Amino acid sequence: AMEGHEKILQRYLKPDLLIVDDMGMKQLPKRSGEYLFEIIMRRHELRSTMMTSNRPLDDWGQLIGDVPSATAILDRFLHRAEVVQITGKSYRLEKSKKSSNDTKAPTGSKAEE
Repeated sequence: AMEGHEKILQRYLKPDLLIVDDMGMKQLPKRSGEYLFEIIMRRHELRSTMMTSNRPLDDWGQLIGDVPSATAILDRFLHRAEVVQITGKSYRLEKSKKSSNDTKAPTGSKAEE
């Protein structure tokens, strides 16, 4: 089992840039915190990792389901991190409002046939 574990980890350890998008959108499965911690720990100061989240850092213990892992992850992650906080309206919502004002049917829709 350890061999399979290492093979899966390698997928996340190899890339020069790993992007974890929408961290915290779902409650992570059990033991995910341990895996995420290991990935962050082993990439720390060797490779770039980017994470996006709409959840405050204070919620990460609950999201990961493991407060010590979350604390250790954030400790390493924030050690050399550039935190970019984006505020304002959702770009997707703005875009969908504009497109709903258009009268032309989307490509591939029934109205176009």
